[in-house]
Amino acid sequence: MRNIFDKNSKKYDNWYDINQFAYLSELELLKKIVPKEKRGLEVGVGTGRFAKELGTEFGIDFSLGMLKIAKKRKIRCILARGEEIPFKDNFFDYLTIIITICFTEFPAKVLAEAKRVLKESGEIVVAIIDRNSFLGKFYQEKESIFYKEATFFSISEISELLKTQGFNNLSFYQTLFNFPNKLEKPNKSKKGFKEGGFVAVKASS
Repeated sequence: MRNIFDKNSKKYDNWYDINQFAYLSELELLKKIVPKEKRGLEVGVGTGRFAKELGTEFGIDFSLGMLKIAKKRKIRCILARGEEIPFKDNFFDYLTIIITICFTEFPAKVLAEAKRVLKESGEIVVAIIDRNSFLGKFYQEKESIFYKEATFFSISEISELLKTQGFNNLSFYQTLFNFPNKLEKPNKSKKGFKEGGFVAVKASS
């Protein structure tokens, strides 16, 4: 899977330009719930689009091709997997995992590592394409070089994973109420799930 992202890092990054309203919709939601002016890490930082706009200083990713682009966006990047986060215990105020969880081999281990590196009062934001949403169903059927090996999660599944690793105070936020290529302007996010294709779960460590 790593080679897919290495070879297609520019194509991946360009998707956000082509589908600008979808990107802005997701970003609007995340800006509401990601802590500001605190020490943060994005696991699966990709090309750094979200980290840059959210003010997330650190990022890890398993794709060198993606990290080369993220570094140009001034993200402090490390080549690493979420299952083995190369930071000491209780180091971050918050941690984000945006879409990436569906590409991980051991998602429970990723969340356990997230718990380890977060401070006791830290917060995690896990954003997914809800498997049970119209968008999740579409991506599971669509032939995509990026999603063909992805494992999509439902909200109940990702919630259970978070709770099992000791996270609590879960809250839910959603956006993308139409297909990315059908949007004529950014969507406004709202609390809850079941309507939007893109759902973020915020929890406390």
